Amino acid sequence: MKVKKASALLLLSLALATPLALLARADGGIALPTAPTADQATTSKLVYGLLSDSRYAYRPRALDDALSQDIFKRYLETLDSNKQYFTAADVAKFAPFKTQMDDAIRSGDLAPAYDIFAVYRQRVQERVAFARALLKQDFDFTGEQRWEYDREDAPWAANTAELDGLWKKSVMNDWLRLKLAGKQPDDIRKTLDKRYANLQKSIGELKSEDIFQTFLNSYTSAIDPHTDYFTPRTAENFNQSMSLSLEGIGAVLQRQDDLVVIREIVPGGPADLSGKLKVGDRIVAVGQGKSGPLTDVIGWRIDDVVAQIRGKKDTQVRLEYIPAETGIDGKHVQVTITRQKVKLEEQAAKSETINLPALNGEPARRIGVIKLPAFYQDFEGRRRNPNDFTSATRDVGRLLTQFKTDDVDGVVIDLRGNGGGSLDEAIELTGLFIDKGPVVQVRESGGRVTVNSDRKPGVAWDGPLAVLINRGSASASEIFAGAIQDYGRGLVIGETSFGKGTVQNMVDLDRWPANETARFGQVKLTIAQFFRVAGGSTQHKGVVPDIAFPVSVDASEFGESTYDNALPWTRIAAVPHTQYGNFAPLLPKLEALHASRVAKDKEFQWWSDDVAQFRAEAAKKYVSLNEADRRAERDKEDAKRKLRQSERKTLGLALDPLADDLSDDGLGASERDVVKDAAREKLVDKRPDPLLRESAAILSDAIGVLNQDRKMSAQVLPESTGPGRWAD
Repeated sequence: MKVKKASALLLLSLALATPLALLARADGGIALPTAPTADQATTSKLVYGLLSDSRYAYRPRALDDALSQDIFKRYLETLDSNKQYFTAADVAKFAPFKTQMDDAIRSGDLAPAYDIFAVYRQRVQERVAFARALLKQDFDFTGEQRWEYDREDAPWAANTAELDGLWKKSVMNDWLRLKLAGKQPDDIRKTLDKRYANLQKSIGELKSEDIFQTFLNSYTSAIDPHTDYFTPRTAENFNQSMSLSLEGIGAVLQRQDDLVVIREIVPGGPADLSGKLKVGDRIVAVGQGKSGPLTDVIGWRIDDVVAQIRGKKDTQVRLEYIPAETGIDGKHVQVTITRQKVKLEEQAAKSETINLPALNGEPARRIGVIKLPAFYQDFEGRRRNPNDFTSATRDVGRLLTQFKTDDVDGVVIDLRGNGGGSLDEAIELTGLFIDKGPVVQVRESGGRVTVNSDRKPGVAWDGPLAVLINRGSASASEIFAGAIQDYGRGLVIGETSFGKGTVQNMVDLDRWPANETARFGQVKLTIAQFFRVAGGSTQHKGVVPDIAFPVSVDASEFGESTYDNALPWTRIAAVPHTQYGNFAPLLPKLEALHASRVAKDKEFQWWSDDVAQFRAEAAKKYVSLNEADRRAERDKEDAKRKLRQSERKTLGLALDPLADDLSDDGLGASERDVVKDAAREKLVDKRPDPLLRESAAILSDAIGVLNQDRKMSAQVLPESTGPGRWAD
């Protein structure tokens, strides 16, 4: 069956490899799935047909012994990415499977994957038992030992004794972190024993679908870095994240020991409107409807609890919970909530205004900022009602209208950490700033190139524009930033972007058997490569900013260039497009003004120093296990934060709301007080952001220079009409 490209859901999301999720079960028992289901065997065959067919995959690969060995390697790396469970002897015993993975996938007989996982489960149990036994002794932190935490490129441990040595140092580091945070030995033992016990219990909660998805993604990632398999449940979660909406009660949940705790209440959602639930409440039972039986969910996986709470709009769910202010043995309370469609506003576009004071003869200016975390779109909502659906472009358009009403002088689009999303949104968002024209070129596997254009006349913002990017800006972010740069429509500021230049399509595996219910899941499949209108690709190279900030993450550590099977960089012919401006003549002046300003900007200097320190520490890939050395480092960091806070007060700068709460507490996310941790998380966005402010200042510089220097303005902005008239 041929994929209909015209109706395909095109996605450009940043999909980074993640390790197998480990979750806990209350009784600590082991319920290991031993074989795939019939549906999984069918799914394996369907995925094989999809990835080996050039009608679907952009770069299909034959499923032969060579690819089988690659799949084998990736599966081991996913299970044990830091080489802390398997020994070299284990891996040697797995050797016969190297050339059997292809046969397993084609036939749907996935026994090799389950056999390897059985050994993995056993090794985790052994390691946890060893770690817990170590807690009975005391540790000497006066020597020169160090814990080398990055073992990705290390060889497999030769034997169990070598693993014992590695784990002892890991446990020592866990202990030392808690000791430096002020914990006493008995509390440290209790915390770590529970932590390691939870790791052991977690294996018991893994389901067949978890193992199956992990193994199939070892296959998909061998094809290319951004092809992924989703089970029906994970596909549903992915699509909800893209639409920024779901049907439920509007509460963010977190697992803590054997309980599911409310971490956040979505404003305006059913849980919020009930007036009863709050952050920190612990859910112990869930019932359907007003009178359905309550099911005890203590010890359940969090995704299973979520599945019980979510449901169709206008249906009811009953929750039994222990209020946050009472102890674990407190009185249980019940609430009945009517489910509704909940908008996940936290990930939606947001705006703010930066006021820049008059300086050096330049007037005060107001720069509008739009922070866009993702290129989201409610695809199903758009199909139902094309005039009313959740969309990044629609949200940004409304914010730009408000900026025009507020009479801001320029706009910065902040795409830092925006890993991508919908291709349509990238095109339509670009259309808010250009008056029709090509935005991106898409080349399919057969070589056909399609030019995707903004076809709507007019713009939402025709004034000064800048785009702020970093290494985490990928895919759709790179399409948008690259188009703005190619059109000369605005300045691109920040770090070189991720370098992902491929297009993915969500393929529903249930479409072929035409299942009424989801059984086989979906594949996010690479179907094309995109190119800028100027002809170059962002693949590997990313978008290079016009004005560069210090590099916070090395390209060898993060980005498309770190994938061993990523597509190479290439280029195709450019397509005609309007050149609104040419900022090259202006850049030396802007660089000089930028350098002069940041030399006196304490916040920017501190950020630069922190980046340099972080990169130096990360390059070591180890930490000392000497208490005196670690305590001296900790005291130095605490003193530095206090001094900076004092200088902020002296200089009249905004205080850092987290300055007194940044010391390492030695705890994991599930071990902290949920109420305090959630409140702390809310303060992150209120911390000083010197990069954003400097981006606004650079944009203001450009406005000022072009207003004052008519000759320069004529070089930079030769067009007499159209978007982007920066000078009066």
